[in-house]
Amino acid sequence: MSAPTSHAKLLNWVDEIAQMVTPDAIQWCDGSQGEYDRMIQLALDAGLATPLDPVKRPNSYLFRSDPSDVARVENRTYIASTSPDNAGPTNNWIDPEVLKTTMRGLYKGCMAGRTLFVIPFSMGPVGSPIAKIGVEITDSPYVVANMHIMTRVGSGVLKVLGTDGEFVPCLHSVGKPLASGEADNGVWPCAPLDLKYISHFPEERMIWAYGSGYGGNALLGKKCLALRIASVQARDEGWLAEHMLILKLTSPQGKVRFVAAAFPSACGKTNLAMLVPTIAGWTVETVGDDIAWMKFGADGQLYAINPEAGFFGVAPGTSMKSNPNAMKAIERDTIFTNVALTSDGDVWWEGIGYDPPSGEVVDWKGKSWQRTEAAAHANSRFTARAKNCPAIAAEWQDPAGVPISAILFGGRRPGTIPLIHQARSWQHGVFLGSIVGSEVTAAALDVQAGTVRRDPFAMLPFCGYHMGDYFAHWLRIGETPGAKLPKIFCVNWFRKGADGKFLWPGYGENSRVLKWVFEQCEGTGQSIETPIGIMPAPGAIDAPVGLTNAAMAELLDVNRAGWLQELDDVRTKHYNKFGDKLPSALVAELDALQARLAA
Repeated sequence: MSAPTSHAKLLNWVDEIAQMVTPDAIQWCDGSQGEYDRMIQLALDAGLATPLDPVKRPNSYLFRSDPSDVARVENRTYIASTSPDNAGPTNNWIDPEVLKTTMRGLYKGCMAGRTLFVIPFSMGPVGSPIAKIGVEITDSPYVVANMHIMTRVGSGVLKVLGTDGEFVPCLHSVGKPLASGEADNGVWPCAPLDLKYISHFPEERMIWAYGSGYGGNALLGKKCLALRIASVQARDEGWLAEHMLILKLTSPQGKVRFVAAAFPSACGKTNLAMLVPTIAGWTVETVGDDIAWMKFGADGQLYAINPEAGFFGVAPGTSMKSNPNAMKAIERDTIFTNVALTSDGDVWWEGIGYDPPSGEVVDWKGKSWQRTEAAAHANSRFTARAKNCPAIAAEWQDPAGVPISAILFGGRRPGTIPLIHQARSWQHGVFLGSIVGSEVTAAALDVQAGTVRRDPFAMLPFCGYHMGDYFAHWLRIGETPGAKLPKIFCVNWFRKGADGKFLWPGYGENSRVLKWVFEQCEGTGQSIETPIGIMPAPGAIDAPVGLTNAAMAELLDVNRAGWLQELDDVRTKHYNKFGDKLPSALVAELDALQARLAA
């Protein structure tokens, strides 16, 4: 087909790649429903997709990936900056020219027997001053269909791009060429693990991925562009590209505040973004569940957009109790990957809140489920349109973004870290973000159980440059002339009592903590000064029914000995990784907090 653009750089790039990968055909994507339907039909014809019951789950499909291709491959993810010092100690670095030589060898002829799809996409509302444009080349109909849901695809993007606009080139292949007459025949196409590459070239604003057809390895607008490349763009252009949800909080009086929050995986980020409050008169609506891009407006406020158009959520544990809005969003028009299939043509996973119906259950590997292993893979996913979420905020597509009043950081910590505390200043808040971590469980074999795995700003796997420089960038943002900076808080829903049980009920009850955050932003909150920061005064947070005064006191206790141990861990096992790139301001915050606790 002829190209629907006269953008010379884009046309030359597509031609250059096509000559290298030698596809049977080239198709430019227009983002239409008909195109989406054709991609699904291609997957059905190849035996890679299973239609779900059209009454129970309209226009929804189940895919099963290869067992080697079920999650992000962090050890095969590279930041190929011009020098290893630019990548820093927390990223995998390879010399960019060496990596390109290796990957060009893999790409040569890799799309034989397949169609090369060109996907023009916008991260953020098309035409937004905060949005960025990418173009992904792929040989996977599964990727095209998912990109339809997760981004804004089509001719409108090319119109904004014009004849010379900036775009991020994203090259992807499943790495499984087909011989003449060969077909996938129900076998998920991908390359072996040691040939998978997820490569980022920050200075060139370019992404090359090979060998994986799954998730963040293949949907290159997601973690690759929206965080790893965008974090470098944000540093250079003076804004923030963050692994954060965005929610809209409305009081009974109709006053609105927008909150962004960063949590490492398995800490309830999507659940908080779609929370159903338990306090009368308050509402929570969703702007985004995973990524926030934030830029200063002319009024000095930090405005955020959700650069995505859908949710790529983890299925296990998602239920009507944990996240009713997500469950309603996936009732139709959804792609499921690596969940179980029930005898009545529906999906099922562990933690869905009910037993599967009688009859055979087919597990995520396509086998009859024997109940000795999980029916759904632990990282199984749903890809759902944000517009189908009943809690989606009216402002979620506002090209100007929404003004952020508060930023929350949090991790899964059974002790020491209280339910909530507020930073004393922006600099203190950056310090809190820089030491975020979660306690490692026995399931993580590479780290001793009970230790803390630090994930600063929940960005450890996603920052496209040296994290010491990233901390410095956050500090510089705080020095922006005329800035009306959000207040910064640290939360911990996972503190446990002496009996090993969670003290805080979580889920919708987290709205009680959000209410105090709201009040602090309004200047009406009841608070006290403590060595670790500003905390709720006694009675300032409305306790859930059944939570004792003693439990609430324990949740808000400042454990001085525990905090001193925490700071020692930060100093000796975390901050020392960053060498002379660790900002002195953060060391000063560490020293000051230690002194306050020891006083």
